Amino acid sequence: MELNLAPKFAQKIFEGEGGTYYRWSSAEYELLKEAKVGGGRLVLQPRGFALPHYADSNRIGYVLQGSCGVVGMVSPNASQEVVLRLKKGDIIPVPSGAVSWWYNDGDSELIIVFLGETSKAYVPGEFTYFLLTGTQGILGGFSTEFNSRAYDINNEEAKKLAKSQSGLLLIKLPEGHKMPHPCKNSPDKLVFNIDAALPDIHVQNAGLLTALTAKKFPFLGEVGLSATLVKLDANAMSSPVYAADSSVQVIYVAKGSGRIQVVGINGERALDTKVKAGHLFVVPRFFVAAAIADGEGMEYFSMITTTQPVFGEFTGKTSVWGALSPQVLQASLNVGPEFEQLFRAKIKKSTILVPPQN
Repeated sequence: MELNLAPKFAQKIFEGEGGTYYRWSSAEYELLKEAKVGGGRLVLQPRGFALPHYADSNRIGYVLQGSCGVVGMVSPNASQEVVLRLKKGDIIPVPSGAVSWWYNDGDSELIIVFLGETSKAYVPGEFTYFLLTGTQGILGGFSTEFNSRAYDINNEEAKKLAKSQSGLLLIKLPEGHKMPHPCKNSPDKLVFNIDAALPDIHVQNAGLLTALTAKKFPFLGEVGLSATLVKLDANAMSSPVYAADSSVQVIYVAKGSGRIQVVGINGERALDTKVKAGHLFVVPRFFVAAAIADGEGMEYFSMITTTQPVFGEFTGKTSVWGALSPQVLQASLNVGPEFEQLFRAKIKKSTILVPPQN
């Protein structure tokens, strides 16, 4: 099986006064379709407003930039929206079918990347959005008669309801327009700042790794996903790991640059390339991935298609090499006891995040 793992930049699919939306196309990146995952990036200008909508896929939003974002969300059968403040580093799960709107209340761009699984999507490998209002909104799709009867209004009122909003997807609200204030009681349950969280692994001169699962952030269970943030220092390495539970990883490079290698079926190197900020790539099921940052360091955010991922490691205390018996290791590597002991000693001292070589 030959898979094209080459990283891709998102393509612009809409640009307006309120902002821009980009997506990774499954037609251009067929691995998204094969792995049933997708990605998009939202850039909202000051006073930019993403009209209320819902999608056919479970997603995780990760705020790359901005400190004055606002999101409103209405879950199915809920009687009231929940309004939340967003800032850089925030993660917010967005369940499929949940209505949400997004607003930039600040004076600089608000940028959010969305990663998710598309197993039930209309277009495998992509998110399909259903807008409530605007020129492509659900309201305008129904006839005046149907809207009139559904909402108990006359025909003129029904036309006004469906046709007043002439914008599409992203609009810019007039200066002075008041938006709802964030709720006081629910942010901790619905938003988690992964940048500010204590890392699960922190190695001096190498970087840090923060894993976010439903155990730490229960709302992630609503979307069936988990996330990881890796921040590598200059020339540091994230050593080889694989998802042992058959989950898929979608990785977005948020900052810096580096080199990625992925090894897959029959020991073939499926990917060996440079990546930089804005790149997205997929690590298929059971494939082994590793990364080395360039001199400026590298940060990447990954979405995993399970709530409790299990990773197999080749370095550190839980390395599979260290767990194998000496006799098996010697036979498997075709080496003598002396080299096997040297290798085992090195493994015990190693970590998942590796500082640069002296």
